[in-house]
Amino acid sequence: VPDIDSSDESPFRMPFAIVVDVAGKSMEEDFEPVLERRIHYFMNYIEGVMHIGQRNIAWIRVGKEAYDKGLRIKDIGKVVYAKMKAEFDTVVDKCQVTIYTEQEKVEQLEKDLALAKYNARDDRLATLIDENVDTFYSCTLCQSFAPAHVCIVTPERLGLCGAVSWLDAKATKELDPTGACQPVPKEGVEDEEKGIWSEVSKTVDEASQGAVSRVSLYSIMEDPMTSCGCFECICGIMPEANGVVIVNREYGDVTPVGMTFGDLASMTGGGVQTPGFMGHGRHFIGSKKFMSAEGGLARIVWMPKELKDDVRDRLDEAAKELYDIDNFTDMVCDETIATESEAVLEFLESKGHPAFTLDPIM
Repeated sequence: VPDIDSSDESPFRMPFAIVVDVAGKSMEEDFEPVLERRIHYFMNYIEGVMHIGQRNIAWIRVGKEAYDKGLRIKDIGKVVYAKMKAEFDTVVDKCQVTIYTEQEKVEQLEKDLALAKYNARDDRLATLIDENVDTFYSCTLCQSFAPAHVCIVTPERLGLCGAVSWLDAKATKELDPTGACQPVPKEGVEDEEKGIWSEVSKTVDEASQGAVSRVSLYSIMEDPMTSCGCFECICGIMPEANGVVIVNREYGDVTPVGMTFGDLASMTGGGVQTPGFMGHGRHFIGSKKFMSAEGGLARIVWMPKELKDDVRDRLDEAAKELYDIDNFTDMVCDETIATESEAVLEFLESKGHPAFTLDPIM
């Protein structure tokens, strides 16, 4: 089995999949994503190892110094095993950690095991809406990367990492009452359209140590939610199109706003509020709360094709319900059509994209 020392190149990349089997008389299926997301923490406890992202877009980096001291993949598995048993001893009686590094096996696990699980979890949220709950949840899991960042997780807006839904946050609170996810009463409404509640802002102010005092959950232009660095996607305004482009972490080329994912991440992450830009999860793209204060999903004018194909069904369904538009995703430009501003605008106009009928975005 390939290990970190299987190549003489430095740096080099290798595929990686980790499967953690747990058993316990108090273990519940709802706890699975909570334990899974905690792997992010556990790997970052290892000196010389950095874990970013989640689900099937995680990056794990091992420093040369740690490698020279003898760190190998088996050691990562040992740490995950020990921490899983220690931190979740109330529900985990038995644990087994298996790490795969063969390309074919990793791809098979992603397709047959991981994606099926992720989709099933996302589908459970389909019937939940923000209006029907009286409690949101805060999540500070990523404050080791961005001390000022606080996610507010609602039924229709999952954590920007894509791995913490409202149900997951609720389960996290049950498992770890003083942990990263805490209930936030949906009280003190100031602007329901923009998603501003005084209790939400108060929670963010306290959890960010005063760095962020006010947040709107449904706006990208006014006090948008902060980001750490684990976002699945970044959304940014394209003023000339009166809309926004969305780029996912896997897309490496330049977007129509003249920046790559990395460029956008450097100005969006770190726990700062950047009006006009926000990090978010893939699943949020099909949400009726997606920047709804500025016109919502109708503002989306460009996405990489892979992302477009992935969110197509959810996006088309939501756009049909909101705007009575059929096959809205076909109106959205992608890199196989155009990446230069003028060509993107030409495509959007030929499709009669609804962004042009909305109020100026700025």
